[in-house]
Amino acid sequence: MHRRNLLEALGRYAQKHPEEIHTVERFNALLAAHPNCFERDCWAGHITGSAWLLDPARDSLLLTHHRKLNMWLQLGGHSDGDPNTAAVAKREAEEESGLPVSLLSADIFDIDIHAIPARKDDPAHQHFDVRFLLQAQSRAFVVSAESIDLAWVPLNDLQGYTNEESILRMQRKWQVQAGS
Repeated sequence: MHRRNLLEALGRYAQKHPEEIHTVERFNALLAAHPNCFERDCWAGHITGSAWLLDPARDSLLLTHHRKLNMWLQLGGHSDGDPNTAAVAKREAEEESGLPVSLLSADIFDIDIHAIPARKDDPAHQHFDVRFLLQAQSRAFVVSAESIDLAWVPLNDLQGYTNEESILRMQRKWQVQAGS
């Protein structure tokens, strides 16, 4: 029952993005087979929530230089049992930046499945990441212990920070949505 909202949201997402149906099907399979998929110890893969976090002018994106992965990425993290992925994305953005943020849309902005390497007692596994559009109310962030650094990156300069295809895909989606 707690998975129904995400399944319905993924159905709406698949209608808007039919080119991503294979990824949606993999999400659906995880949700069907693993009732504990919102827990970080579901090693078949687990659901995470992330934020495409824009500044007040909506022309820069807040990225984290992730401490464990040593990469520039969007803010986000584990669901820790919460099936409300939009709330997870908002919580993680606020925790990792110290900024008050607002959800711009309850619709899923992007989805991604990516490998996480083994670390300490955790085996290698996959994150089934659900991404949402958010906006910060200011630019005055605080760097949390999870990050080496944070940076407001002008959207036109994004490739100078990362060549991560899933982030560049979100950039393309934002450009279409924003009409630029």
